[in-house]
Order: sequence, then C-alpha cells, then structure tokens
Amino acid sequence: MGSMKKRILLFSFIILQIALFHHVFTLAKTPENYLKGKFYNSVKNNFLVATKKMKDNRFEKTVIVMLENDKDGAWGIVVNKPIGSIPLALLLDPSLSTSEEREELYKVNILIFWGGPVEVKEIFVLHSNEYQSKTTKNYGSISISQDYNILFDIAEKKGPEKSLVILGYSGWGSGQLEGEMERDHWILSDLDVDIIFEKESIKKWLKAYENSFIRL
Repeated sequence: MGSMKKRILLFSFIILQIALFHHVFTLAKTPENYLKGKFYNSVKNNFLVATKKMKDNRFEKTVIVMLENDKDGAWGIVVNKPIGSIPLALLLDPSLSTSEEREELYKVNILIFWGGPVEVKEIFVLHSNEYQSKTTKNYGSISISQDYNILFDIAEKKGPEKSLVILGYSGWGSGQLEGEMERDHWILSDLDVDIIFEKESIKKWLKAYENSFIRL
C-alpha cells in the first residue's frame, strides 16, 4: 500500500512538472504571440531603441522615431546620428532658387542627420507642431515636412521652433521588425520630444533606453 502511494505521488509530481514546464514554455512564447496581436499599435509613435545585441553596425545605439507600422511593414527615422553641417544651399534644387538666394543660403550652415539606409537622398524635416505647410504631416507630438519652403524658412529664422533635417529613413518589410525584436535587437520606449531635439545627440540613446517599456 505504501509503495502504491509512493507511485501515485511520483506520478502526480511528474504531471505537475509537465504542467509547469508547459506553462513556462507558453510564457516564453508570449512575446511572439504578443507581437502578433498588439505589435502594430505598440510600435507606431514610439521610439525604437537599439539594444546592445544589435548586430548591424549602422544601427548601433540608434534611436528611431517610428512613424508607420502595419501588416505590410514599418518605417521610421533615426534621430541621433548627425552626419555634419553643410551649407543649406546644397540641399536645394538649383531650379527652385535664384543665384542671389543660393548665395545667401551658402552662408547658412545646417546640421544634417542620417535617418536610415533607405532613400538616402530624400529630405525629411522633423519638427515641432506649431509650424505647418502644405506638405506637413502630423504624427502626434511631432510633424514632418518635405517641401523646400521649410528650408527657406529655417534659413530666414521663420521655421519651426525645433527641427532636425534628416536624409533617408529606416524601413522593414512584413514581419521583419517583429523578428528583430524577438531576437532582442530592439526595445520600445515612450516617444519624448525633449529627447528628439536634445542638442547633444550622444545623450539620446541612453535617455531613450532608460525610458523603455518593452523588452523582449
């Protein structure tokens, strides 16, 4: 009888261990299920922040403002990788300005940021919301304009209070970003306008990283 009780207890213990293992395994798979159900809403209008496990050197310690994300893919703009300062005239199509205007614009230097490896000649001006033009698109607490008028306005001190001039953007195909997040290459962080326009770009990554709310 004692032997039978021992066998029953051992069997119950094994069943309990299997149940616990299944529960833990299910929890371990939760990020994947979470991403499938909640990913699209959680990424847009937040920071995507590179972790120390990031394998791509181009994105080491990057902070990306995520602008769109759906079943077809995602895109955003890196905001903490300054390239250097150049004369504003070099960003303009010569046909859109007179020689006198270009001469003046050569006197105005502007800091340019690398936004990502896609369409590297495309100009995005990410800026505060009080400035609006015909091409301005609002993304919550920030806006983006892509017409040349905003560059003229910046040169004439009539542009937005805060702005970054950015070349290129970062893009992912369907399911690509989800996979990178599941491999712990990225975390999500609350979008903070103060971090975007922080004058010392080197500080942006740590501030955004410390603010993160999702680690996978």
